[in-house]
Amino acid sequence: MQVLNRIIKNLGPGLLFASMAIGTSHLVLSTKAGAKYGWIMIIPLLLANILKYPFFEFGIRYTNITGKSIIQGYLNRGKGYLWLYAFITFVTTLASPAALYSITSGLLINLLDLKNTSIATVALALFAFNSIILIIGKYKLLETTLKFVIPVLFAALLVTTGLVINEGQVTSVVNFKAPELLDNMGILFLITLIGWMPTAVEASSWLSLWSAEKYRINKNKPPLKEALQEFNTGYIITTLLAIFFLIIGCMTLYGSGTELSGNAVTFADQVVSLFTQHIGDWAYLFIAISAFATMFSTCLTAHDAIARVSIDIVEKLSAKRKPFTDRKYYAIGIISLAAINFFVLFSLSGNMSLIIAIATFISFVLAPIVGYLNLKIVLSNDIPEKLKPNKPLQLLTYLGITLLSLLSIYYIWQIITN
Repeated sequence: MQVLNRIIKNLGPGLLFASMAIGTSHLVLSTKAGAKYGWIMIIPLLLANILKYPFFEFGIRYTNITGKSIIQGYLNRGKGYLWLYAFITFVTTLASPAALYSITSGLLINLLDLKNTSIATVALALFAFNSIILIIGKYKLLETTLKFVIPVLFAALLVTTGLVINEGQVTSVVNFKAPELLDNMGILFLITLIGWMPTAVEASSWLSLWSAEKYRINKNKPPLKEALQEFNTGYIITTLLAIFFLIIGCMTLYGSGTELSGNAVTFADQVVSLFTQHIGDWAYLFIAISAFATMFSTCLTAHDAIARVSIDIVEKLSAKRKPFTDRKYYAIGIISLAAINFFVLFSLSGNMSLIIAIATFISFVLAPIVGYLNLKIVLSNDIPEKLKPNKPLQLLTYLGITLLSLLSIYYIWQIITN
């Protein structure tokens, strides 16, 4: 009981990770995986969560042991490492938040019945609202809010999943034939799912900076074992939620002959409407709010994290190496990120599929590089020998790097040849 109390007290980075991870990869990709390919997709879903676990764990491990962000670890290895990660962050900044806000805007339009309002208009309002929340409250408000949001969200999705299972499998259309999983389209979808499940690998630095901020605010840090237990709690939650969404997709859509749209508003309407058709109209508000809360919390955490990482990188690349700890730098980062991604979203006219495709491609292809960088850092002299990852965890890391590298090569080859 005492251990559980300490874990709850230390909740923070792992909770933010769960909130950030359960967005596009869960609501969109897990649901689509179950809806289109059925129960077989539980295998790649679990495989992605297992193989990518070390990449994220290393972000917690490095910061807890050294008291510094993993971005400092990149710089310690050489400025080339940091420039490489700066490039990865730059291209992520141009796509990921736009994808998240596009879907969230579609859900809000559906929830409030704003059919005559454009995605860009709603996204602009969300960018402004979230920017104000983050600038005023910063990390502390973000963590406190999510301590309420995530348990409610988990409970809501657990209830929804139970209701769906209780209603039974949707009736298949006549002559339904399951699509091939191992043709070109199927493999590309597998790559997309694995690439963003549970989230992009570069989020390891987000975890690291959240940990550093929490330690700074609390003026102490927990033992490594407790920090990893807190992270593992968040990681298990993200995996369970991915399974919930997969089950919902399988039970309500697989075999129905309905294709989920690439348009954000249409997709939002499809998800909520099909769930309510299967469960009952009485559940409409319950499901709509759960879906919106899922994406809203993801937008909030990703917005904070990418701004925080960008500021840290600029600080460390600065010639004078002046600490950018002033509140104004955080505000500038938040507003700049909102402006850049609103421009991307507006330029692509809210095309959810295109935005997600760009973001997924960037994150997936660069994932093995980030994984390798993180492994090099936790095996460096920055970490005492006895606190370095054990051999099984190192082996799992190499397996993850190898698999993601092979899939990335295949992904690029498919794009070039088609």
